[in-house]
Amino acid sequence: MTITPALIKALREQTGAGFADVKSALTEANGDMEQATVILRKKGLAAAGKKAGRITAEGTIAAHVANHVGVLVEVNCETDFVGRNENFRNFAQQVADAIAQSKAESVEDFLAENWPGTSEPVSQKVAEQIASIKENISIRRFARYEAPANATIGTYIHGGGKIGVMVEAVAATGSKDATLDEVSKDIAMHIAAAEPRFLRREDVTERDLETEREIARDAAAKSGKPENIVEKMVTGKMEKFYGEFCLLEQPYIRDDKATVTQYLKTRGKESGCDYTVTRFTRYKLGEGIEKRTEDFAAEVASYINQ
Repeated sequence: MTITPALIKALREQTGAGFADVKSALTEANGDMEQATVILRKKGLAAAGKKAGRITAEGTIAAHVANHVGVLVEVNCETDFVGRNENFRNFAQQVADAIAQSKAESVEDFLAENWPGTSEPVSQKVAEQIASIKENISIRRFARYEAPANATIGTYIHGGGKIGVMVEAVAATGSKDATLDEVSKDIAMHIAAAEPRFLRREDVTERDLETEREIARDAAAKSGKPENIVEKMVTGKMEKFYGEFCLLEQPYIRDDKATVTQYLKTRGKESGCDYTVTRFTRYKLGEGIEKRTEDFAAEVASYINQ
């Protein structure tokens, strides 16, 4: 059978594989599209396996909110170039949408589930993307919220997917309304900018408290002040710590004369409700991952040699 340009184009669109790979597969399959697809998948998945060990510190953060379910997920790749690729970003969004339908509590559990509407596991779908994009791809982490009826989920994606936030805000009294949706979005933007580590001071771990007290006491002791004054200085520094790292005590980014708690009370009063924030998740892309140090020329060369 003649391998026409139209046949090659159709298979490329269907599989996302490169021109040479598609032509070779069609030739081997004597023009049979189905058989050529199988050949490409076998070769692609083998190639994906070779890429699985590469560092993935770039990528994007995607969010999904619908029907009281919210998802925030970080999907990684190797280079910023691919992280900005539309196909990769679409895949990351599809992952967020799929997690919304899942009950998985970990990435490992999610990868073992079937991709929505198919009989193939999520891990296979990831491998197919690796084969198509020619880079290692990984689903690093995700958070999934199921909000109660009196709550809303707000999300905010900053810098084209470099920072992602998801927050649950509740109308503790009264009925939730459109104002609560606006408030949750405002708080999500605040979290993106202010980087709180805890929701409230009661959530600060004992280990963190001990570390901060030790640092504060050491700094205060160097002042040469009497012990009773040192203790007061330590107490003051701990209050400053709470105000800096606990969301509800932070100065609100749009009005630093009010804390986030005060902002919530003001907005709730407008609607006759008592608003509060019950949880949040903040992801920074590549956080904690050691990035490879490879220059641009080497990156281009790596594409040419694939």
